[in-house]
Amino acid sequence: MDIRQTLGTLLRDGFILVFNQDKLDVVKTARALIKAGIGNMEVTCRIRRPLEKIKRLKSELPDFAVGAASLIDFPEVLALYNRSHGDDPLPSVEEVVASGADYVVSAANFRPETFRRYRGTLPIIPGCATVTEILAQFSLGANFCKVFPAKEVGGPAYVAAIDPAIHKTISLVPTGGTTGANIPDYFAAGVLVVGGSFSQIDKQSMAQIVGGQDYDLLASELRKIKDLIDAARARQWPGIDFKTASFDQIGRATGRNFNI
Repeated sequence: MDIRQTLGTLLRDGFILVFNQDKLDVVKTARALIKAGIGNMEVTCRIRRPLEKIKRLKSELPDFAVGAASLIDFPEVLALYNRSHGDDPLPSVEEVVASGADYVVSAANFRPETFRRYRGTLPIIPGCATVTEILAQFSLGANFCKVFPAKEVGGPAYVAAIDPAIHKTISLVPTGGTTGANIPDYFAAGVLVVGGSFSQIDKQSMAQIVGGQDYDLLASELRKIKDLIDAARARQWPGIDFKTASFDQIGRATGRNFNI
């Protein structure tokens, strides 16, 4: 999957699920996403054996866009962590890409070296919390900028406040504390894609999904999120059919630049 195909998938979906649940099967979860109309998922490296999960996903579902998240793109910090976690080390950007990741995500910035190596070949989505970080990472080649932790830095009101300062050019992906209650507000603030974990699903349903390994219920709950996103985007961007529009068409209609 090349960078244009991956970006097109993310924009079509409007949602990036953060897979952070070791008690669920990663491939069955991906199949539930597909059933719900979503063609991507990010595997956070906070779970065990993330490289194995990425490889398995790409082997069994090659057309599914797989992201690798929670990356620490600072070698000294990565080495420090891995000295204490030798049984399950945190992979580097290079390792997740070699394992088949279609896009990479971090809670922090990526190094200039990483942009020089991967810019234009796969989407790079750094974590940012300030306008300066957003502009600096975009200037290096970021395709989207993840606003993280979105709830703690100010939620939809923060995104709406900073978007004019970046001239509504860079596509922001709020992640952290996104819910059914605030997702419409994020799209009203101008975002095209949001990130979120299984906390989007109510606790009772999630307990049934995990306890009973109920992937049909998972697909149903994910479909609710997708429907909510589709409705919110239709209100904000009534002239765009996100299911069929290319990312070039989306960029022209929204004014967003995806650094391609």
